[in-house]
Amino acid sequence: MAKRRITQETFDAAVRENMEEFEMDPDEALRDAVEQFESQGVDLSCIVKAVPAALSNDNQEEQTHEVLQALESLRIGKDSAAVSEVTADMRCFTSQCSLGFAQRYLAAQKDAYPIILSYCKRSVEEQDAVLVVLSSLTALTDGQPDLLDAEGQKFLLDVLKKYRADSSVTRVTICAVRHCCIKHEQNRQDLVKRGVLPLLTGAITQHRGCAELVKEASAALRVMMFDDDVRVAFGLAHEHAKMIVLEHSGLKVLIDAAKAHHDNSSVLSELCATLSRLAVRNEFCQDICDLGGLKFMMTLLADSYESAVEYKNKELVRQVLSAIRAVAGNDDVKDAVVNAGGVQLIVIAMNRHMNNPAVCDQGCACLSVLALRKPSNCKVIMENGGALAAVQAMKAHSDVVIVQKQACMLLRNLVARMQEFNQPILDMGAEALIAQAVQTHQDCGDVGKAALRDLGCKVELRELWTGKRSGLTN
Repeated sequence: MAKRRITQETFDAAVRENMEEFEMDPDEALRDAVEQFESQGVDLSCIVKAVPAALSNDNQEEQTHEVLQALESLRIGKDSAAVSEVTADMRCFTSQCSLGFAQRYLAAQKDAYPIILSYCKRSVEEQDAVLVVLSSLTALTDGQPDLLDAEGQKFLLDVLKKYRADSSVTRVTICAVRHCCIKHEQNRQDLVKRGVLPLLTGAITQHRGCAELVKEASAALRVMMFDDDVRVAFGLAHEHAKMIVLEHSGLKVLIDAAKAHHDNSSVLSELCATLSRLAVRNEFCQDICDLGGLKFMMTLLADSYESAVEYKNKELVRQVLSAIRAVAGNDDVKDAVVNAGGVQLIVIAMNRHMNNPAVCDQGCACLSVLALRKPSNCKVIMENGGALAAVQAMKAHSDVVIVQKQACMLLRNLVARMQEFNQPILDMGAEALIAQAVQTHQDCGDVGKAALRDLGCKVELRELWTGKRSGLTN
């Protein structure tokens, strides 16, 4: 059942009533309004939960929130004032939009986009001015990709072309592109047709030493391969991935950038995540290996054990494992991973980060892919404690369905063609854990029962269809 919604004006009126009728102080009036609406099942995610400035100052003028005060100043000067004359208001507007989605949503409802875009178009020739207005546009479109129109697309691409040598302007522009492409397939397709892909890969190459720009451009490339717009039946994620690789040398660009930032875990995490998205064809997986990408990932996995920053280390390990999992879809790359000592590194990573479900999930998934159709790899995984690590992960994260599912899949792949591993795995207590996963998590039903079956355990398989036709009744 969908939650009820109210307007900002309704919420602000309730706050005013609490202050005027019940003589509450501003903070108490705000708290009470939030509690009352939430108790009635109202969705307040798009509501600015703050006391409007006019009320908090005991001003009898019309109440308004700070984001709207800044927007109104911009509205007044949009046809005549130069950007330099409204810089303070523009920065205030950006700051307010950065506070949360509710502020951005409220501003958009009051026609902020055409106002900001008018300043954008007038500022193209002024480097300092364009950076200020771009920041406002970027903040406003975060979570609101529907705001972007054809004029906005043209402006973003024009800025990327004109200021390609300026890392600051380029980074903010790419951030706006990324915001406008998340959960919006049409914007992705339009921008790709207009030539955004070579501008993104070119920015990474030209500004390879700028960590923040490389991260932003890599993330924008990855968004171009998303399939997250529920309004569209079929997206072009696969086609965009092929274009990035075949037409714009995306794999080489990203791997070269990774080598330039070998000591920056946040940049490496972003690059590995994008490489994972690009490994959509057998030959692309091989290309990543041939370009030195796999060797680099192995080095990252080994080096991560010495990292002093634990939370960054976990994220990097997770993304490296995800990338290895993706490229190991190629059978030749599977062997290359195993021959490079990848199994040992993956198991060590899982054991070291056993309390992290994301690492356990990706570790099990990696080993599962390496074991698929590869009996010799299964032997290496067993010898290096891969099955035991999966069992330990199931014990540590019994409530995390994806960990349970990937562990079941790994255990099944290990014994599917190597029945001699059945007893050693059962001796680890796998049967009870798999049975518990099947009973607890609906998504584990099929893969869990398949694992139990291949382990030689008793399992009830429900026959959904017998192949016989039944008579039709009127």
